[in-house]
Amino acid sequence: MTPKTIFEKIWDAHVVHSIKDGPDIIYIDRHYIHEVTSPQAFRGLEERGIPVFRPSLTLATADHNTPTKDQHLPIREELSGIQVEKLKENCSRHGIELFGLNHKYNGIVHVIGPELGYTRPGMTVVCGDSHTSTHGAFGTVAFGIGTSEVEMVLATQCILQSRPKTMSITVDGALGKAVTSKDIIMHIISLLTTGGATGYFVEYRGSAIRALSMESRMTICNMSIEMGARGGLIAPDETTFSYLRNTKYYLENNSFYNDLKAWKDLITDPGASFDKEITISAESIRPMISYGTNPGMALAVDKSLPETEGMNRQDADNYIKALSYMGFSPGMKLDGHPIDFIFLGSCTNGRIEDFRAFASLVKGRKKAENVTALLVPGSKLVEEQVKKEGLLAILHDAGFELRQPGCSSCLAMNEDKIPAGKYAVSTSNRNFEGRQGPGARTLLASPLTAAASAITGRITDPRIFL
Repeated sequence: MTPKTIFEKIWDAHVVHSIKDGPDIIYIDRHYIHEVTSPQAFRGLEERGIPVFRPSLTLATADHNTPTKDQHLPIREELSGIQVEKLKENCSRHGIELFGLNHKYNGIVHVIGPELGYTRPGMTVVCGDSHTSTHGAFGTVAFGIGTSEVEMVLATQCILQSRPKTMSITVDGALGKAVTSKDIIMHIISLLTTGGATGYFVEYRGSAIRALSMESRMTICNMSIEMGARGGLIAPDETTFSYLRNTKYYLENNSFYNDLKAWKDLITDPGASFDKEITISAESIRPMISYGTNPGMALAVDKSLPETEGMNRQDADNYIKALSYMGFSPGMKLDGHPIDFIFLGSCTNGRIEDFRAFASLVKGRKKAENVTALLVPGSKLVEEQVKKEGLLAILHDAGFELRQPGCSSCLAMNEDKIPAGKYAVSTSNRNFEGRQGPGARTLLASPLTAAASAITGRITDPRIFL
């Protein structure tokens, strides 16, 4: 039998039909939807008189447009309110489970799916959201889809997809002080660039990856899309199984031990080959910060910005344009540069582990007066846990407030916008022009770097506090 990668095992097991010289028809085990990319899909079904084929395999939440304050009140932004209400209507009409605003399980789609146990090893997972790759941390083939594809999955529970190539990224060794999973993936993207994994599905491997918690693994897989990958995954192991044992799904069902045997076979076979292989030393990774207008423009927080010498003209022009937007110049050092906002949250870093890390650094210290902080849990369960573990008291003592769950300032579709020209150290995943608000200047970083910067009021290497 030909050795196979995990990706190949899962993909092959879900092929319903292969079209000669064309894409495969892939069966989808779990479909997540939210209020932004689903309304048009439901309308398409209704116009054609087609029902949702398997509503029990679709799970819905409201997250992108939801406010993070006063969620008990009507949504003030008219369009946001319409989209959230439309999701409620569509789910009710088609019998789809919805964790809407104020539901005890509400939260960001890529946070609640894993924490409730709806994402499990060996699955195919899709959502009308590019960061669906998050779910690959459980050993799944998970990827984002467009609105027309959302309609396709609702109607058939299948999707047409061309088979990606495979890539392995191995990170071996021990991570240094204050180096987190966010720093690992930012380091990888800075090496590969935002197009370096285009056309590939990535498997993350190595001792440094194995040592990560499930929440840290989700951060790694979450940003796979930022280097152009179709998705990323990590082989399930005892860390995965222990996490799932404590989720709502498995506390309410008896299938865990039957599933476990199949999950343990989800490893890349010895001798299986990848189309591309990359190896990185964990010791080479430092706390990272982005400096430009795409996630590949990042460097160690204690380094100086690159000079244009050695760049071709087009690269140099693009680089200078990005620095101009950010108010930076070649050769300058970012460490110590004043900031205005910090954002802790998003499907990248809005989990309880991220709040623990942030609180551990700000404990006994005070937020800088010049900094506005947006601390937004990824779900109601995370919000509850922040309070239960005493983290809220630590945050309050340091001068921070906790907001309510939602995507928030990751993409600023609600009121949580960064004003034009202001600098925000953000634990989210994208730093495009205007991503956090028109003219906003985003600096991507880990929760530890965000915490250190919030205390000093400047871009700060977290290692000075540890």
